[in-house]
Amino acid sequence: MYQSIIRPFLFRMHPERVHHLGAWVLRILAGFPLTRFFVRKVIGQSCPDFCVEWNGLRFQGPVGLAAGFDKNAKLPRAIEMLGFSFMEVGSVTALEWSGNAQPRLFRVPEDKALINRMGLNNDGAEIIGARLRRVKSKVAMPLLVNIAKTPAPGLEGEKAVEDYVTSILTVKDVADAIVLNISCPNSGDGRTFEDPELLGALLAGATGALHDGPPLLIKISPDLDESAFDTVVQLSLEAGIKGFVAANTSTNRSVLQTSPATLDSIGNGGMSGAPLLGGTVERISELRKRVGREALIIGVGGIFTAEDANRVLAAGANLVEGYTGFVYEGPAYAGRINRGIERSA
Repeated sequence: MYQSIIRPFLFRMHPERVHHLGAWVLRILAGFPLTRFFVRKVIGQSCPDFCVEWNGLRFQGPVGLAAGFDKNAKLPRAIEMLGFSFMEVGSVTALEWSGNAQPRLFRVPEDKALINRMGLNNDGAEIIGARLRRVKSKVAMPLLVNIAKTPAPGLEGEKAVEDYVTSILTVKDVADAIVLNISCPNSGDGRTFEDPELLGALLAGATGALHDGPPLLIKISPDLDESAFDTVVQLSLEAGIKGFVAANTSTNRSVLQTSPATLDSIGNGGMSGAPLLGGTVERISELRKRVGREALIIGVGGIFTAEDANRVLAAGANLVEGYTGFVYEGPAYAGRINRGIERSA
């Protein structure tokens, strides 16, 4: 019913408006214990035979919600109700940030994709940390917090590292794991923390801040060339990182079937959705070869169905995440994947 009736109606509305409406409905439903129980039984079926234990965390199911959907930690109970076994809150920045001007989120239905230039809009680490403290005892699933740099002008070099560290220190007591978003611009020349010099400084600051805190994961861009990819992985391993999320949104639109004129009318932004699946599988396979068997790998990018999830898991991921798939497939997204998952021994 979602894809045949509800989605066509919702897709007539602006995507960011639909997002806020959907989040409001989910929060209302999750506020009633009986409703949560009913929705979990009917829509959000779990995957009891699937369990991943890592660094003291227990993931009772394969599917998590990717960063970007619940930037401000308002929906953990609702997300768990829908059958997700974990989620990434954020991206969170040290300072509250309004993001880019609207419109900044666009559907590309011909490709089952989204393009966004949200600009890291969020309520800031202090407010989000407070929300997490209130909800922490009300959910059983792990809550990962995705940290990015506040995109304020002039926040570069050591100040940028300090910005990350401020966020980490603010939320580390309520985060089950921290995910570093390292693909955000750091300097006026457009460099990101994937630059070896910058990444080394960031990893030193982050690991120092987390010496007595939750585990740290690195989120890797799908657009890195092989040399840059190898460098990021190697520096991460040398810093003691044992977890990776692969990958982020992509600026490569060559895989899209949508007309160039339509894409030009949308403008700049990162692309997520079905066209990323092939690249996700390849990157996960490459990453697993480099990091060995013990590291945790969360695969994200183009996962819409249980078949997609099985491909990513078979390539070497321990867990998968979705965002765009959730938007296109609807509230039963995680439950359907849970029912169709194959877990090798």
